[in-house]
Amino acid sequence: MKNPVYYRTVKVDELSIFYREAGPEDAPTLLLLHGLPSSSRMYEPLLSRLSDRYHLVAPDYPGFGHSDWPDHTQFAYTFNTLATVMEHFGEALGLEKYSLYMQDYGGPVGFRLALAHPERVQSLIIQDAVAHDSGLGENWKPRRAFWANRAANEETLRTNLLSLATTRTRHVGNDPQSERYDPDLWTDEFRFLNQPGQADIQSDLFYDYQSNVASYPKWQEWMRQNQPQLLVIWGKYELSFDASEPEEFRRDVPAAEVHIVDGGHFALDTAADQIATLIDNFLTQK
Repeated sequence: MKNPVYYRTVKVDELSIFYREAGPEDAPTLLLLHGLPSSSRMYEPLLSRLSDRYHLVAPDYPGFGHSDWPDHTQFAYTFNTLATVMEHFGEALGLEKYSLYMQDYGGPVGFRLALAHPERVQSLIIQDAVAHDSGLGENWKPRRAFWANRAANEETLRTNLLSLATTRTRHVGNDPQSERYDPDLWTDEFRFLNQPGQADIQSDLFYDYQSNVASYPKWQEWMRQNQPQLLVIWGKYELSFDASEPEEFRRDVPAAEVHIVDGGHFALDTAADQIATLIDNFLTQK
């Protein structure tokens, strides 16, 4: 393989942060921010397809993948904290300019990075991530109830958010061809969620998700004012978020490219070739 993937760790804010890296360091950089309950592993399809012409860096957040998992009583699992660690991660690696690929939780982490250091962000690639309240559909009603009263709704939230059925649905969605999906995708993630301490970590972080909703107007205003180079990729079998969300981004950034691909919430599962082509065309043009 001309551009092999390297599996590395770096010390950031007293934490060991794991990351995958591929491609020439002097090529345009893509910083790949993963979703729940995945890790940098979800980006292996892009690392193998784009590393001949881009420098790809995919970290695991604290509490995810192979990065450190501090006890939730000793570490604040909030999106502000994740964004701060990722900001310092990029600085530790000397990433001065990059395009952001933001999927699911990568959206709120990435928007925080973009607003904190817009001079570093050359373009945004949003894949099945939300920045508008309307993008949270009907299945978010019990999750909003959890935000309103954590004590009364914690057990219900954990049962739903961390279950095998929900973990599978994140991948397959309502795709009628479920046989296209490798079951290791969700069984591995389900095993991860059942590791000691994970339920507490993920519950704390999801409780803080309401901070993202409160920040949506600020992110929208930033997009409207700055008109970033924006590519939106959306899986047509997505069930985690509402199908109206891609066009909401186009309302903020009229020149945005919006593409619906043949996949679910984790669209790289089944549409990696198409997504890699869309990214390459977008970055080449921009």
